[in-house]
Amino acid sequence: MSTDGKWCYIVFWVVTKSSEKWGPSRWELLKKRMKDACPSCYSASGISYYCSELQSPKPPDVFLLKLCCYDRIGLLHDVTGILCKLELIIKKVKVSTTPDGRVIDLFFITDTRELLHTRDRQEETYKAIGEVLWDSLISCDIEMVGSQLTACSQASSFLPSVITKDIFPLEISNELPSVSMASSISVRMDNSFSPFHTVVEIVCQDHKGLLYDIMRTLKDYNIQISYGRFSVLQGGKCEIDLFIMQADGKKMVDPNKQNALSSRLRMELLQPLRVALVSRGPDTELLVANPVELSGKGRPLVFHDITRALKMLDTCIFSAEIGRHMIGDREWEVYRVRLDEGNGFPIPQAKITRGVWNMLMGWE
Repeated sequence: MSTDGKWCYIVFWVVTKSSEKWGPSRWELLKKRMKDACPSCYSASGISYYCSELQSPKPPDVFLLKLCCYDRIGLLHDVTGILCKLELIIKKVKVSTTPDGRVIDLFFITDTRELLHTRDRQEETYKAIGEVLWDSLISCDIEMVGSQLTACSQASSFLPSVITKDIFPLEISNELPSVSMASSISVRMDNSFSPFHTVVEIVCQDHKGLLYDIMRTLKDYNIQISYGRFSVLQGGKCEIDLFIMQADGKKMVDPNKQNALSSRLRMELLQPLRVALVSRGPDTELLVANPVELSGKGRPLVFHDITRALKMLDTCIFSAEIGRHMIGDREWEVYRVRLDEGNGFPIPQAKITRGVWNMLMGWE
């Protein structure tokens, strides 16, 4: 990755998982999504790193997808998988189970293709859901959400202190694999290598979203990257070298700023998400939290991975909620999943926690 301050050149060498088949149409879709994420060419002559003066894009329309189904193991994951394939982004979800074994799912979603207001796009969604849930589906409906309901679904609120303590305990649990590998994480800064840049050298274990976690952190600190190099070595070890500047175009020479950035990067690499399993009387609740970017974007596919892990563990979901909350001085996306342990033998809590964590980190 390199840039001259106006144009950025990035090359990725990528591989797909052996279980996934990528046809030409999916590669074209990925290409389109990446082009959409890049600044337009006409603005390149006057582009700045953080263009606050540019008009903010219109927020996407939010739709409410209402499903009524007969409950079964893996139902919520199957629905989430369909929405991911259709490029429908879940902004908020409310899932509840009735005493007669029916499930009512309310998904607040946006469409990356911006076509969900059309009849054809809605029929495509109905058909895809019906093909997977044909024996379980009772009803399915999509409607655009009003402005008041949209604002309510996206509003931040404060979590009860008991839940905050469950997600952010004073001591980090040693049961999570990344914590046991904390000694292998190294973040070092060097100002002697380049006359114009501070070099950040990172060595850590690979995980899903690693580059995302690093770039999100640097973006939050208003750091500019002029050159970067990333490689995965044998055994999943990663080495990253980044040539960075502050927003004023100067090196980062202040030791306090260096220590703050190094500590933040190390923590984000150690625990990019928070996972906890707690008892609520007779019930068990799974809590997962990930930080929201300053731009308002959340980490992608978290709910998909949670539901996939629980499906693989043969664990039913009784209810689920996604919401955004202020914890300390940061906004977090919090997933609260109440588990249904009424069928079969209960699975050890440590196994559920590790299974969900491994899935989120891509170590399944």
